[in-house]
Amino acid sequence: MLICNERRAGARRMRWMTLGWLMLAQATGFAEPVATPYGEVSLPFELHQVPGAPVYYVIGLSGVPGAENEGHTSNAGFVVTDGGVVVFDALGTPALGYRLLQRIREVTDQPIERIVVSHYHADHIYGLQAFKEHAGDPPVWAQRQALGYVGGDRASQGEDAGRRLEQRREALFPWVNEQTWIVPPDRTFENDTNFEVGGIRFELRHMGPAHAPGDSVMLVKNYGVLFSGDVIYKGRVPFLDSPETDTRHWLEALRQLAQLDPQPRFVINGHGEPSDAIEEAVSVTRDYIEYVRSVMGEAVADFVPFDEAYRRADWSRYRDMPAFDASNRGNAYRIYLELEAESLGDS
Repeated sequence: MLICNERRAGARRMRWMTLGWLMLAQATGFAEPVATPYGEVSLPFELHQVPGAPVYYVIGLSGVPGAENEGHTSNAGFVVTDGGVVVFDALGTPALGYRLLQRIREVTDQPIERIVVSHYHADHIYGLQAFKEHAGDPPVWAQRQALGYVGGDRASQGEDAGRRLEQRREALFPWVNEQTWIVPPDRTFENDTNFEVGGIRFELRHMGPAHAPGDSVMLVKNYGVLFSGDVIYKGRVPFLDSPETDTRHWLEALRQLAQLDPQPRFVINGHGEPSDAIEEAVSVTRDYIEYVRSVMGEAVADFVPFDEAYRRADWSRYRDMPAFDASNRGNAYRIYLELEAESLGDS
């Protein structure tokens, strides 16, 4: 009973927190809140189209998931073909997944042929529930290590699935609640794999371990579009603070994407604004990781304690970016530990 009362109080606080946004939305002509089977979605949910292609996407708000953004912080998209719709990622709550499904239905009545998941982290997968319950139970594809996440093996993706779900039930109630469940993948792949739907060729590439061990990207070959998941961030500080994040391999993955031949003409990244140039797309994530590795690497080499190293570092380039306060110190400490372990391994 106490937990329920606390959640109701949290919901009341959340409504007050979002009131300012709703007033702004109404003043600027945004749509009214939209009802879903999982609660109202109050924030704008604009659908964008890749120029000259039946490829669509939605853009999450910058920052970390919370009441002020209703958990809408990641990107997702879909490709319409004559054989059905291929969806990439499903957003961070069942309500958001349902809104994505509504947007798909505004474009086409083709069935959802499959959903490809970039990696199993909460902000990309909780929306799968809506597709399972309201879109004919389409198969979910993910890299093999997603199976460990669903089974509770933290090492599979660097996120404790059970603890994360409990945290989001508090932070994102009522959109994430006791009826929210983690949808497992129906089919997994090990490394690279290709498939074709409605004459459109798709390629899945496993790029992990990077942000997470299971990181995967999807190339839509006919249209030159890359869905990168969280291998590429823009518009916010990337999240590196996981024992399963491998920044050395992450940089290698970014190098491989920058050298794709032919170059994709459009990149839809996991967070932030998409780009029509692959170098522009990878540069924000690459430059940030390289900078953190550089300053923390120097500290490790000189036996400088972390707190002192962090205080000395010049963070001015990133201080005003969304998620800096929430992520930067943890990122730096994780990289410090990673480089410390590397130095011990080399000695």
